[in-house]
Amino acid sequence: MTKVAQFYICFWLTISGCLAQEPVVFNEQNGKITATGAWIPKNVDEMKGLLMGPFTRNADGHVVAIDGQNCMISKDEGKTWQSYPLFAKPDKFNISGERALLKTRSGILIFAFLNLAERSGWKWDRTISDTPGAILPTYAMRSLDGGRTWQEPKRLHTEHTGAIRSMIETRDGNVIFTSMMMRHNPGHHTVLTYTTRDEGQTWERSNIIDLGGIGDHSGVTESTIEQLKDGRIWQLMRTNWGTFWEAFSDNEGITWTTIRPTSIDASSAPGQLKRLANGKLVLLWNRRFPEGKTTYPFRGGDRQFSEVAASNHREELSIAFSDDDGKTWSKPKVIAKSYTIQNRDTGKAWIAYPYIFEVSPGRLWVTTMQGDLRIAFNEADFY
Repeated sequence: MTKVAQFYICFWLTISGCLAQEPVVFNEQNGKITATGAWIPKNVDEMKGLLMGPFTRNADGHVVAIDGQNCMISKDEGKTWQSYPLFAKPDKFNISGERALLKTRSGILIFAFLNLAERSGWKWDRTISDTPGAILPTYAMRSLDGGRTWQEPKRLHTEHTGAIRSMIETRDGNVIFTSMMMRHNPGHHTVLTYTTRDEGQTWERSNIIDLGGIGDHSGVTESTIEQLKDGRIWQLMRTNWGTFWEAFSDNEGITWTTIRPTSIDASSAPGQLKRLANGKLVLLWNRRFPEGKTTYPFRGGDRQFSEVAASNHREELSIAFSDDDGKTWSKPKVIAKSYTIQNRDTGKAWIAYPYIFEVSPGRLWVTTMQGDLRIAFNEADFY
């Protein structure tokens, strides 16, 4: 890592540690408790039984999601679902919960995923902080009939893919999605994107964003993208350095430059960035520390998880909005919090890996892979 990068990290971590916030109380008087044990505000609705997502709509206007090895289509806004198989050879595929789905303006559905059925070679060696033979491929596939049938998946790389989190269609009609690629000597993660100019028939790989790292959760990971009003693509990346890092592309995701830290404090967990119908950007993420606090148990710093100690705080999911393309943000508000377990870095308390879907203008569905959050609310109540 360069001295400039180290300076930025130290600067933002110093600033974030000094910004003490007023204590916030989360209880059943100012909120309610979901079936999965999360606190949510009173003006948020729990949607029991909703699929995890991500979601889109097909050309018929029906909600589409992926569940297991099937494409799911709902004609009644998620109340009931019809199932259609994704694969001609289902025994060859096992879809991870980290995935991305999109309908192009012409009506074609594109789905990107990592295939757990081909995962192999993960043998973390603590003596070298690496797993040299790790394989977990990235795939993309498409449907021309609204999700009822799907073409053969295309393998885009075999190197270990940590996650796929985000997909957009640009104003020029190109589709871009984020992926990852494990690097070695020592082991760490990197981020890249794929772009298609022909609606998923062929794909171009971007340059790889590699900022180094040592550990099985080190480096830059699990990024999210959106197109800015000036045409550039903006990418926010998970790090262990206390903030999201960003990168920009002015050629439809083929080349990423201006790689630097942002002022958005964040734990070692991914965010989700989306453009809403009204033009605002919305960001869902786990902040570096719980609301009103300036500490949280760290993990890493051992060259196994990561080379630096990091906050893995996932007990709260926060939301913020920007009407100037991310230059400034509304005050973050907590939309879900672990209620029974707090201040403990345990999977039982996590509410993380969010998906967001604007089911109608101003009405948002938020679901998570970790914590099984399933909620809906009005954007206006939190801006």
